[in-house]
Amino acid sequence: MENIIALFISFIKIGLFSIGGGYAAMPLIQSETLQTHNWLTLNEFHDLVTIAEMTPGSIAINGATFVGYKIAGLAGAITATFAVILPSIILLSILSFLYYRYRQMPFVQNILLSLRPVVVALIFSVAINMFKSSIIDAGGILTIISLLLLILSFFALRKLKWSPILVMVLCGIIYTIIKLGLLI
Repeated sequence: MENIIALFISFIKIGLFSIGGGYAAMPLIQSETLQTHNWLTLNEFHDLVTIAEMTPGSIAINGATFVGYKIAGLAGAITATFAVILPSIILLSILSFLYYRYRQMPFVQNILLSLRPVVVALIFSVAINMFKSSIIDAGGILTIISLLLLILSFFALRKLKWSPILVMVLCGIIYTIIKLGLLI
């Protein structure tokens, strides 16, 4: 029961302060699960991000479900998922009412404009941490393979406009073949 309460409190905080969507929630999930509660290791957090990104739905909700299930099974998954969406339901209801009533005011427009750089900074922070641990800290041949896949993926997504799903599948296949071939 103690884990259920801790999950609820942690994920209600994450849901409340993850302004900007699922990617903005990642630094908060990382902080709560790695530093505050030690629920996940760094590798498990990377697995969480990967699984949450690959599965349908919001990254924050998928991440909450992943952590909740790991910590307290089905009850934990339900609790963490509900907790992470509860603030959004409440705040969105209030904000939609206020937005439609006051949307033309310059003050409201300035608030919305000021939040954009903060959201980018939150996403960039997680990207740097993931880059460091996935590319730089991998070591040896894995670093070269990971860096090469990063560059090829970026090129395929930005220049060739390939589907992100196709790029993820191809990278997974390529990495697996290379890893099996090298027996790393």
